[in-house]
Amino acid sequence: MGMDFSTLRTLISRYCAGEENWVDSRTIYIGHKEPPPGTEAFIQQRFPDNRIVSSKYTFWNFIPKNLFEQFRRVANFYFLIIFLVQLIIDTPTSPITSGLPLFFVITVTAIKQGYEDWLRHKADNAVNRCPVHVVQHGKIVRKQSRKLRVGDVVLVKEDESFPCDLVLLSTSRDDGTCYVTTASLDGESSHKTYYAVQDTKAYNTEKEVDAIHATIECEQPQPDLYKFVGRINVYMGNESVARPLGSENLLLRGATLKNTSYIYAVAIYSGMETKMALNYQSKSQKRSAVEKSMNAYLLVYLCILISKAIINTALKYVWQADPNRDEPWYNHRTETERQRHVLIRAFTDFLAFMVLFNYIIPVSMYVTVEMQKFLGSYFIMWDDEMMDEELGERAVVNTSDLNEELGQVEYVFTDKTGTLTENNMEFIECCVDGHVYVPQVICNGQVLPDAVGMDMIDTSPGPDAREREELFFRALCLCHTVQVKEEETVDGIKHGIHQGKSTSFYISSSPDEVALVEGMKRLGFTYLRLKDGQMEILNREDEIEKFELLEVLTFDSVRRRMSVIVKANTGELYLFCKGADSSIFPRVVSGKVDQIRARVEQNAVEGLRTLCVAYRHLSPEQYEEVCHLLSDAKLALQDRDRRLAEAYDLIEKDLILLGATAVEDRLQEKAADTIESLHKAGMKVWVLTGDKMETAAATCYASKLFRRSTQILELTTKRTEEQSLHDVLFDLSRTVLRQHGDMTRDTFSSFSGDCTDYGLIIDGATLSAVMRPNQDDLNSGNYKEIFLEICRNCSAVLCCRMAPLQKAQIVKLIKASKEHPITLAVGDGANDVSMILEAHVGIGIMGKEGRQAVRNSDYAVPKFKHLKKMLLVHGHYYYIRISELVQYFFYKNVCFIFPQFLYQFFCGFSQQPLYDTAYLTLYNISFTSLPILLYSLIEQHINMDILKKDPTLYRDISKNSLLRWPIFIYWTILGVYDAIVMFFGAYFLFDNTTFTSNGQLMTTNTQMMFGNWTFGTLVFTVLVFTVTFKLALDTHYWTWINHFVIWGSLIFFVVFSLLWGGIIWPFLNYQRMYYVFMQMLSSGPAWLSIILLITASLLPDVLKKVIWRSLWPTTTERIQSADKLYEGQLSEFTPLASLHGPPKARTSDPQRNGSNPRRTNWCCLCANLLSRNTP
Repeated sequence: MGMDFSTLRTLISRYCAGEENWVDSRTIYIGHKEPPPGTEAFIQQRFPDNRIVSSKYTFWNFIPKNLFEQFRRVANFYFLIIFLVQLIIDTPTSPITSGLPLFFVITVTAIKQGYEDWLRHKADNAVNRCPVHVVQHGKIVRKQSRKLRVGDVVLVKEDESFPCDLVLLSTSRDDGTCYVTTASLDGESSHKTYYAVQDTKAYNTEKEVDAIHATIECEQPQPDLYKFVGRINVYMGNESVARPLGSENLLLRGATLKNTSYIYAVAIYSGMETKMALNYQSKSQKRSAVEKSMNAYLLVYLCILISKAIINTALKYVWQADPNRDEPWYNHRTETERQRHVLIRAFTDFLAFMVLFNYIIPVSMYVTVEMQKFLGSYFIMWDDEMMDEELGERAVVNTSDLNEELGQVEYVFTDKTGTLTENNMEFIECCVDGHVYVPQVICNGQVLPDAVGMDMIDTSPGPDAREREELFFRALCLCHTVQVKEEETVDGIKHGIHQGKSTSFYISSSPDEVALVEGMKRLGFTYLRLKDGQMEILNREDEIEKFELLEVLTFDSVRRRMSVIVKANTGELYLFCKGADSSIFPRVVSGKVDQIRARVEQNAVEGLRTLCVAYRHLSPEQYEEVCHLLSDAKLALQDRDRRLAEAYDLIEKDLILLGATAVEDRLQEKAADTIESLHKAGMKVWVLTGDKMETAAATCYASKLFRRSTQILELTTKRTEEQSLHDVLFDLSRTVLRQHGDMTRDTFSSFSGDCTDYGLIIDGATLSAVMRPNQDDLNSGNYKEIFLEICRNCSAVLCCRMAPLQKAQIVKLIKASKEHPITLAVGDGANDVSMILEAHVGIGIMGKEGRQAVRNSDYAVPKFKHLKKMLLVHGHYYYIRISELVQYFFYKNVCFIFPQFLYQFFCGFSQQPLYDTAYLTLYNISFTSLPILLYSLIEQHINMDILKKDPTLYRDISKNSLLRWPIFIYWTILGVYDAIVMFFGAYFLFDNTTFTSNGQLMTTNTQMMFGNWTFGTLVFTVLVFTVTFKLALDTHYWTWINHFVIWGSLIFFVVFSLLWGGIIWPFLNYQRMYYVFMQMLSSGPAWLSIILLITASLLPDVLKKVIWRSLWPTTTERIQSADKLYEGQLSEFTPLASLHGPPKARTSDPQRNGSNPRRTNWCCLCANLLSRNTP
């Protein structure tokens, strides 16, 4: 009964305690120890184990789950229905003809998906079996990670990763801190400081830690990496002390311990409840424009199929209306069939015709496309030009489903820091009271000897300013969160930090901070270390100065500043504050504001990152008040962040301005060249950054996003304060539309000289106003449309002061616009992940901000410059190849099945198949599949070097131009024409027949046995050769493997036909093809007929291409023709600009004996001959 009351008391106190009103919480007993009697009830909760599961299938559910997922695909489900119909009713073809291709497609796809899932299982097992050290009964016990339980006390050593989410109890450092990198979580490779619980930080051995008697109450797991609210109750005898727990006490799974020998911590979230697991975003399935076109074409062909079946069913009953034609004498229907209702008979016939014509739907196209995408993705990974020697990294393909989308990009959204720039900060200068200081030597984190001098750009400061100058240098040496590596091994020799001014190794969460501290070192003030709460710096006189670090007011992106409160040896208390100019200037009450502001603006225009530094003297009374404010805020369990922000706001005021700093983040190699190429290719490039406007704009000029002739339009907070947002938007709209009228910039090159080039700059605050307009303003509903109209008419857009979510909103806004353009997002940090996931194609840069962007992207490249080849070359090739693949598949299936449709008019609509079962089954699987698969993997219609040299060729394939309806209709009409030629050509060949003495029907003109299987085999032979030659004519890039596969597949067809009809197969009940193929080939006229029919089928397409290339060539076709003339050396010797106009006449060279043997196309050569003789 006592236990019941205790439980009730616990529940009441937990849920009804005012500020501590937690609706959903958990209690963890450290070391699984019960709390002392009378304190609270021991309610052991059940938590999941520490296994991580990223796999999709298990051994038991793989087959049913995979089959279910595959048959959700329309084409697969359709063929399953056809297969079942063939099994249920009497159909003209064997169920094998549909079942075997379907089985092949399903099996290949299942093997691919099973292999990928097996790799995921393998990775999961490697993680789950990783050893961890757990404290049990005062001893260290080794366990597998998956056996870890919530409440276990874990020992983690330096450079080890945390096995689950842990609350830090104690560390090897006396101050109870440890340093951690969270690169695998949030992409930040910098070191962060975490703090042990105040009451347990002194416990440093296994036995001491095992003696801790405490419970932790905290929120249930949630995915926010930066939020954690809890409290720890430490029991001392029968009394307990409660301490608040925050995100600074929580070590997350996947993070790594750095610069700390060991830590002890208790597990609070395990397995799939860890924040890392909760942040596994199940990426929404992205579908390419090509796949959408495929599905649309599939629906058209399904309608054609149904139409054919309905027409044939209707004509069958019209034919049979005449009693004399009811049915042949040898095929009397049974009485049961005669008595069946006419609608049932008609429906059965309709299904039979559906089965007969179902091959017009190319089921094998899907598996061919899957294989093409999977195998084709390796060309990106194998590309040596996309490998970075410095990083030792190659390009990575995380999904192969979007390869062709790389050739369709219209908008590129890129981050700035670490993507366009190197994220490698270099200290340039500092300005103190208007005097500018530039270090003699500075080199990206490398401390060089004899680099202590200063160069005064302006007039030297007077004696009175000397004190403020040194105060500024001290402020930068003290106001940071930089840690010092105690010693660093260089060439096997350990160099200590106290060896005069030798090398020191600084670590920080911000590259800017490291650059500033190293810059101060060049200027004579060296930060040494933080020890026992004392910050030590070495001044110009080589004297060590000590300051007691009292408080750190940490940096956050809302305040955009940080502060420290320190106490000098003299007893003076200082508040040093540094931050963005926009957050410091409003809080300054004195100092040379105008001079410093002018220097800051000048540096920002030059593209430098600027920070302002200020200070404030604190009296002991003021410090007491500060301590009280911070203490109250830190102990709050509810709204802790808000109360801390309010406290910081009250403390950081009445500041005295000291000066400003300038740090440079250099552009990546060839970033400007890449952006220029993307512009020429017709893509619009937007830069989305959290940086300030002036700095970002300078970077945009340096990277050639904006040119000097670009007219900059501003849509910023500064402007909307002067005018209403409504007026600003309409002013900008009138400005851009005055030049262009209703024509957007999509219709012409952004490099044309007869129009003004516009660039737009917008900031995060104004974007929020555009996206979320005031409901009271009736005119505000169309702000988004006006904003989009302005953007469409700008060649480049810069969005500054952007939050990560706003980046995704921008991408989503453009995606949803009426043109539905294809978007690509590229970034390197965790703050770019939402943008990368939102875009059609997401690309991660392997920069210094960890691997989160890379892991969440579809593709990853080492540097921004590799984007050029990925889009202009690989994307171009992928799109060309898969477009031909899709159109060719539909074409060859029309050629295949239309003769079957025509045949029904000559066999009384009796559903008699034209082709043998083996031919029906193997046509798409064997006879015609490999040539198109190989074409779609290695075809290069233009030399790779030319594609890189002339980005405008990318425009020829933009907006899904090769899969538009006119081209699709042309391919379909071509297929119908070829089918008519094949069928009626063979039909007229058999037109004159006579009986032989032994009763056989022979054709007079060919002396060949006449029968429906001979007729079908002749048509099928012409068909296989025609569609294969058609692909050969379309091939520009010939290699030995092309010859092997194309001619090899034809030889395979002939050999198979000879064997299939030349041997009596014991497993066949009847062999209707016996000796048919050999008897057909024994006739000379049949050979001539085959050649003539193939020529007649291919001739119109060849003539059309020759004429079109001669009279209306595209840029691509001009370059192909020129490449033949220059024997494949066009990329090295010819100015490509000359090829964009009409081709010039060339004098025929009698010495030429053909073009580059690797790059030959017959249509191209014919067109070339015509154009060479054009005046």
